[in-house]
Amino acid sequence: MESQKFQLIIGAGPVGMAVSDELLRKKIPVKIANKSGKLFTPASMEVLKLNAADPSEVRKAALHASVVYNCTNVPYNRWTDLLPAIHHSIIEGIAGTEAKLVVMENLYMYGATQGKVITEDLAYQPCSRKGEVRARMSEALFNAHAKGKIRAASGRASDFFGPRALQSALGERVFYPALEGKTAQVLGNPDLLHTYTYVPDIGKALVVLGERDEALGKTWHLPNPETVTTRQIIEMIYKKLNYPTKIKVASKGLIRLIGIFNPIVSELAEMMYEFEEPFLVDDTKFRKLFSLPATPLAKAIGETIEWYKHSRRN
Repeated sequence: MESQKFQLIIGAGPVGMAVSDELLRKKIPVKIANKSGKLFTPASMEVLKLNAADPSEVRKAALHASVVYNCTNVPYNRWTDLLPAIHHSIIEGIAGTEAKLVVMENLYMYGATQGKVITEDLAYQPCSRKGEVRARMSEALFNAHAKGKIRAASGRASDFFGPRALQSALGERVFYPALEGKTAQVLGNPDLLHTYTYVPDIGKALVVLGERDEALGKTWHLPNPETVTTRQIIEMIYKKLNYPTKIKVASKGLIRLIGIFNPIVSELAEMMYEFEEPFLVDDTKFRKLFSLPATPLAKAIGETIEWYKHSRRN
């Protein structure tokens, strides 16, 4: 008797959990894997303990999977060594299997764009070590696809926000203070246009990439709500909570100072360019082919506020 097909999510952060939400909503059998094998999930979803840097473990976990989602991430100070190893391991682990591979990517490989709209065909010009790492990983992914080693697609999102996305530019340092009428902390210049992506939309869009064969072999900018300035978003949050807007800006200098004592924060300094120039992401290609709209910004902010209201602050 043939084993039942399922879909496998590797990585149980906010993106991996958003993918699981969508698969469960569609009643698709799903397994999710993380390093510990421990996770609070619905009973219908199996949690696997997985060393994603070991191809043999990946292959075992992915046996009979129809789609594998690489939603892994690591602390900023481990990007240059651990993240490429995991990426390579997952490619090798599913090579030659029937599973499609859908990889969650960010936009670091494009580098600074001086406010130019970021489309999928923009040349890679990374201006950071993490951008160089992301560019190499993406090139390796599509080289493997071109050689017939795997069948892959990638979905790219901008800085994201929403349920479970605590460690983001629009995360716990914004929403928790806002809930108490205190001061939100933002990065860089809050008066520049900046595209943000809503995490539940990322989950829905990655599942679409796993469903549609025409997505394979390509990169896709995932749907984004309307682009406004960071300050406008913060103002929308405080208005919904009936508090006056309070913003404190974390400059590159402050980030570097804190980074002397915190190695993870120090890695943020080289990414500050994203918040020191307009950051505009185009998702037209995805919208046209797949007809999946983004959640309107006001609705996404409202849902995020509700999630933070019911989540515990550490």
